[in-house]
Amino acid sequence: MARQERAIRTRKVILEAAGAVFDEHGYTATTIAMVLDRAAVTKGALYFHFPSKESLAQAVLDEQLSLGAVPPQPCKLQELVDITFVFGQRLLSNSLLKGSVRLAVDQCAPPGVDHSGPFRQWADHLVVILERAREQGELLPTVQPRQTVEMLVGAFAGIQLMSRALNDRNDLAERISVLWGHLLPSIALPGLLTGIDREPDRGVRVLAALEAADVEPVAMDLSAR
Repeated sequence: MARQERAIRTRKVILEAAGAVFDEHGYTATTIAMVLDRAAVTKGALYFHFPSKESLAQAVLDEQLSLGAVPPQPCKLQELVDITFVFGQRLLSNSLLKGSVRLAVDQCAPPGVDHSGPFRQWADHLVVILERAREQGELLPTVQPRQTVEMLVGAFAGIQLMSRALNDRNDLAERISVLWGHLLPSIALPGLLTGIDREPDRGVRVLAALEAADVEPVAMDLSAR
């Protein structure tokens, strides 16, 4: 058991180091030596978990969805909003998430690294939430969940890239708030709009509440469709 726990910790350290290096240098310029230096582990320890740079990059990508998990909300549109704010807040400091996002938009990644995976996974997960919102009568009758979430995922990817380029993501929360200000009136029943919290500090408050309660957010379930 102690050996297993040590292996889990080592894997986490390697992934966090790899995320930081991929974020700073991109896939092509990143080397295993850089990751080893950042993680302060042996080559054998790294290769025990990840046999290649490609497998390491894929593992970093595969962590992205879990880092957007939030507590469930009675209003599913609020839950959808919360995911974007929490994800944006974590992007400011979480090296693994930063690296995953960088890899997702890195067109230089080889065919063996599925950088399109997070986009599909996010769309699949958010469709589930939006369909539940429709079942609860939160949506306008014209809303098509799949089309809406694919637009949301693409728009979010774009604004976080713009925020990083212009302001090192320091204004990302404000940009997310503006995004929802335009999007919510086109999908939500008018009576719900004033009750949905899209203030720029929403992500800070959701994460603070989680930490204060010492509660883990419910894991995302892509099978519940």
